[in-house]
Amino acid sequence: LKHDDLTEDIETMDTRIDAAASRAATIKEEIKKLEAELSAIAKEQAGLDGIRTETHADYEKEKADLKEALHGVRQALDVLREYYGSSGGAAAAMLQKDSSFDAFVQQPAPPQKHSKATNAGNSVIGFLEKIESEFA
Repeated sequence: LKHDDLTEDIETMDTRIDAAASRAATIKEEIKKLEAELSAIAKEQAGLDGIRTETHADYEKEKADLKEALHGVRQALDVLREYYGSSGGAAAAMLQKDSSFDAFVQQPAPPQKHSKATNAGNSVIGFLEKIESEFA
């Protein structure tokens, strides 16, 4: 009786061991599949990281170029606004008005003043302002 009980216990344990071994084999296969998927994902991620790095480098270069262009546009706007916004002050400031200098050297007659092309200047200023707003 005891021998039969022990034999039955051994058979039960053998069945459990076989079931556990079967589950272990199934799990090992799943692990292999998942590792293959993870490897594929890692390769894809590495490729995407490379693309991102390249794209970011291009962006940084473009950003620097755009900042430089925007700075140039703003400088041009400042010069044009100063010139077209004043009433000859910029041109008049170029003429020397020193009485001691006048006494030493006789100056020729002042040149005829030119008239500013205000409409054209305003068009250029408007165009540059639009460019500035799009860059900024």
